[in-house]
Amino acid sequence: MAAAGAPDGMEEPSMDTEAETVATEGPARPLSCLEAEAAAGAAAEDSCAARGSLQPAPAQPPGDLAAQASVSNGEDAGGGAGRELVDLKIIWNKTKHDVKFPLDSTGSELKQKIHSITGLPPAMQKVMYKGLVPEDKTLREIKITSGAKIMVVGSTINDVLAVNTPKDAAQQDAKAEENKKEPLCRQKQHRKVLDKGKPEDVMPSVKGAQERLPAVPLSGMYNKSGGKVRLTFKLEQDQLWIGTKERTEKLPMGSIKNVVSEPIEGHEDYHMMAFQLGPTEASYYWVYWVPTQYVDAIKDTVLGKWQYF
Repeated sequence: MAAAGAPDGMEEPSMDTEAETVATEGPARPLSCLEAEAAAGAAAEDSCAARGSLQPAPAQPPGDLAAQASVSNGEDAGGGAGRELVDLKIIWNKTKHDVKFPLDSTGSELKQKIHSITGLPPAMQKVMYKGLVPEDKTLREIKITSGAKIMVVGSTINDVLAVNTPKDAAQQDAKAEENKKEPLCRQKQHRKVLDKGKPEDVMPSVKGAQERLPAVPLSGMYNKSGGKVRLTFKLEQDQLWIGTKERTEKLPMGSIKNVVSEPIEGHEDYHMMAFQLGPTEASYYWVYWVPTQYVDAIKDTVLGKWQYF
């Protein structure tokens, strides 16, 4: 009997017949030229992408490795590595600044550093460490050690002009008077002291030399009354101490209006020197037999070079 649903005289194909039909079905139609080119391009792109993903990262240049090493070690990229540093305490206007500074830098470079910290122009600075710090010598040469206190004295332009105008006028008046008068050492008021001769304990002098102030007080000198006197320069307090047997006067250096000196005739390796403590010559405090090599250092320390600008 014929299977239900099939036309008469025909048999319904079985499952095996369908499989054979699929298996024996003709091959797929060939690709056109455009389709073949597109397929080939896609394959090439996939191949390049695969090669790119497997390509190793470029080698790091040697210079970059050195830079990374320096950063990891905490070195300064500015070239400061290898320079010996000292810890300094910069004291200005009652304020302390802790600074690390190269030991082989000069006093001039130190002034530039102080300028960057305080805003005080180098020309207005009086930098002191056992006397004025020379601009042309290194910190190592003047034996500055770690932990040293560096005193800085200076004012703004406006302050200097306001304060120093009377001082400048006093200096000019004093010079004019000196030119009119006979040498100081010939005047009667000074002769009575000078005629006593040099004190037995007078400090040695070096004619024609200029030296920084010693670490010890200047002693072995006379004052106007013929008594022994010593000068102590307290740089940290910015004071000059004038000591006698009876008492010690502690004078702020800013209160001293002027410093005058003159070689002693017949003993030109020593000077007589006066500190002007008031507006007139009557306020001069005279000191005799000051070694000549310290005269300029005393003037610079008390008045400061910046006051001559």
